[in-house]
Amino acid sequence: MPPTSAAVALAVFVMMAVEARRAARNEQIQRSRGGIEPPGDVYAWMTIAYPAAFVAMLVEGVLRGAPPSAVIVAGAAVFVFAKALKWWAIATLGNAWTFRVIVVPGAPLVRSGPYRFLRHPNYVAVIGELAGVGLISNALIAGPIATLAFGALILKRIAVEDRALAGPERARASTR
Repeated sequence: MPPTSAAVALAVFVMMAVEARRAARNEQIQRSRGGIEPPGDVYAWMTIAYPAAFVAMLVEGVLRGAPPSAVIVAGAAVFVFAKALKWWAIATLGNAWTFRVIVVPGAPLVRSGPYRFLRHPNYVAVIGELAGVGLISNALIAGPIATLAFGALILKRIAVEDRALAGPERARASTR
């Protein structure tokens, strides 16, 4: 595996593991607070598709070879910006950030941090992560396909999340 591909794989999968650990801890916290997971989520598909998207892009990149340096730099900038946005969302949500949609009845909606500007900054960041790795790895086929396919899952996820957040337990939602 070329050094760039190895470094990207290491960065992507180490960060994914850190995020998974944090999400699992937060899921326990949210459930202990009475958190409810709404029906119809695509979480099971996402747990397969998200890492598979990166693997597909990295494999294509190894087979295709490195893109021009300017494309690597642009992809790295997109990836770093996306991770910064994601971690801003994670820090803003605190213990409420999870991989699953878990809603604690009566908990206030978060409207601070990146949520002042975007309804779903974490999902915008995920698309950025995928696009960035697609560029860095020169995945001309897997990159767009993986980004669009995962984007379709995100749209389904957003519908589930928006329904859950608009439920009757949110009637008294306030700002933080």
